[in-house]
Amino acid sequence: MEAIWASAVAVVGTLLGAVTTQVFQRLAARRTEAFARAEALRQERMATYSAFAAAVEEYRHGQATRWYGRREGPEGEGFRAARDEAHRLRTAARQALYRVELLTDDREVVGAAREAYRAAWEVSTAREQVEHDARDTRAREAVETFVTRAAPLVRGAADGAAAP
Repeated sequence: MEAIWASAVAVVGTLLGAVTTQVFQRLAARRTEAFARAEALRQERMATYSAFAAAVEEYRHGQATRWYGRREGPEGEGFRAARDEAHRLRTAARQALYRVELLTDDREVVGAAREAYRAAWEVSTAREQVEHDARDTRAREAVETFVTRAAPLVRGAADGAAAP
């Protein structure tokens, strides 16, 4: 009889050990999966946000070139080439803006991205040099504001996943 009880205790102990192991393995797998998802999101945000900032900076530069070209002669080939390039850069910046909007629910980050895009657009609409310089500075600062607002999302995604 003692052998039966010993065998039963051994079987119950083995089953309990197997169930406990499975539970802990499942929890560990979930944590690993959550971390992998958060890390993938962080990497995607890093790529998207930096690509957006670069696209808006290029667009700002293109708008400035367009503005200077218009002053030299709005009918000249140089102006038309600068205008066409600014339009191409605007499209690239707009596409990058859409990616930012798709990747975050943070309204402040999206608002800062939209403001950076809008400020870059306004660079070519200035009438005088002083106004142009002010708009150019504002556009550059708007990109910096976007980066400042977006940075915690890039840093926070990995930090949040590491927490139990």
